[in-house]
Parts: sequence; C-alpha cells; structure tokens
Amino acid sequence: MIEAKDYFETGLALHGHKCPAMPMGLRVGAAALNALGVERAKDGQLLALVELGVNHCATCFADGVQMITGCTFGKGNLHRLHYGKWALTLIDKKSGRAVRVGARAEMMAANKQTDFFQKYRMKGIPASQVPLEVTEPLVARVLNAPEDKLLTVGPVFEQAVEETPHSFDSFVCALCGEMVAEPYGRLLGDKKVCIPCRRQATGQLDGCGRGE
Repeated sequence: MIEAKDYFETGLALHGHKCPAMPMGLRVGAAALNALGVERAKDGQLLALVELGVNHCATCFADGVQMITGCTFGKGNLHRLHYGKWALTLIDKKSGRAVRVGARAEMMAANKQTDFFQKYRMKGIPASQVPLEVTEPLVARVLNAPEDKLLTVGPVFEQAVEETPHSFDSFVCALCGEMVAEPYGRLLGDKKVCIPCRRQATGQLDGCGRGE
C-alpha cells in the first residue's frame, strides 16, 4: 500500500508552502495507485488526467498528484483537463486499466470554511504567509482523514491509450541558432526555422497559436 504521508516532506520541498491542496493531491494519487495495484511511475507507464483548470483555488492539488504518482509535466504523462474539479483519472497504459478518484465535495466545502481560507487566502494572502498554527491543523486533517470521508474512489475500468513515440530528431533554427525538435519546425522561404522566429518574421498565427 502506498501512503500519502510518506511523500509529504518531498512534496512540500517541491511545492514550496504548506496548504491543504497539495496533500489532497497526495491522498487522491495514493488512492488511485492502490486501486490499480501499481507502483509510482518511473517512466511513462502511467497517465494522469487531472481535472483542474487555471486561476481557481487549490490548483496546488496537481503538485501532490505529480509527487506521488510520478506523472509529471516533464515526462508528458500529466494532462490538465480544465474542468475546474479536484479529481484524477489514473491510467495504467500496460494493462489498459484506469480509475477516477476525486475529493468529496463536503470535505472541500468544510475546508473552505476554515480560517486558512476565510481570513487569509480569500483575502489575497499567499499560502506561504499564513501562520503555521492556522495551516497545520488543516493539513493534518487532510492527511489523516479516513479515505471514505475524504475521497470518492470509482470502479476500475478499461481505458486504452494511444501511444505517440517521442521524436529524437531535431534541427538548428536558421534565424536564432537554437536547437528545435523536428515536429515543431516551420519553413520561412527556403529556411527552416522555429515557431517564434517565424511568428516574429510574419506576424501571423495559425489556429493553434503557432507561427505558420
């Protein structure tokens, strides 16, 4: 069994401040790993789909998920779904098995009624500046709450994932001289350039926000 508490200190070192959302991500990630019976990903064997959006509270949740599952931005196996929800679907690529785990609404609502949120965070005070005597009881609550009171763990289901192999091909941009991954190359006349250089040269964007 993977325990969220075992990853708290390293999660804190990554995240930078104490808050309830990062350990909530640890708890959700641990529950997902245990439900699938898999270990933390050393490479890309797991895929984490987090339902967070941007510019809303508790996006710190994602750092807890990254720390405990081993699914990271750098590995490319952590994707944000932009639903504005605090849930994770973890997929084991090898077996094609997946599980969705989310934070219970009643626990999230109760957390928002605490001084941490009401007297500090909702007034714009950064989490790192909230007194520890306010933060630590809330963190302890999240780390120690019974799983069935904190989380909703769905059934394991089948979820196939189409693998896209990494490209190792690259070239040197004719304008800026920097190395560029081959799939991101663009033509500017007879020159092969990077997206920013083509954007600067033409002032045009394609539908994906990339210079064409």
